[in-house]
Amino acid sequence: MKIFRDGNTFIAPAGSYFEGNVKINGDFLVPPFTHFWGVLDVEGDLELGPNSSVKSRIRCKNAVIGSNTIISGPLKALGDVTICDSAKIETIEAAGDVILRPGVETGDVKSEGTIYVYGKVKSGKLFGRQVKVLRDPNLDPNPPEEYPPGQPPKDRSSSL
Repeated sequence: MKIFRDGNTFIAPAGSYFEGNVKINGDFLVPPFTHFWGVLDVEGDLELGPNSSVKSRIRCKNAVIGSNTIISGPLKALGDVTICDSAKIETIEAAGDVILRPGVETGDVKSEGTIYVYGKVKSGKLFGRQVKVLRDPNLDPNPPEEYPPGQPPKDRSSSL
């Protein structure tokens, strides 16, 4: 499969698949629905689009893994990692911070930085300098109240 180059950034064609191992000497932008059947080795930053898959391991500098992506091997990064909603990864190891978005499924996560967990995730053990569990940012912090039909909302004003 042909990969396009723009300076130090390499771009895969949309919807492509790669049967062997792939080594990129720079940053790698991967569009949605792209599939790798071997090892993915990126010297720079990796942005793996949604609904993609990697059947083996990934090694990179920094990574953003798109939603609903499946990685059947370990992910090792020399920097920060962001895993978007509902992605499935065997294990994660990073030298920087790790962000896990809602619905992520992974094994153990090891980080030399902070691990941020947003919403509900399924994971093994979390090893990091700090682990912060935060509210899912997609949920409304002030949900609207429901009123029975025909009843006006209660007066919340203060009598002070």
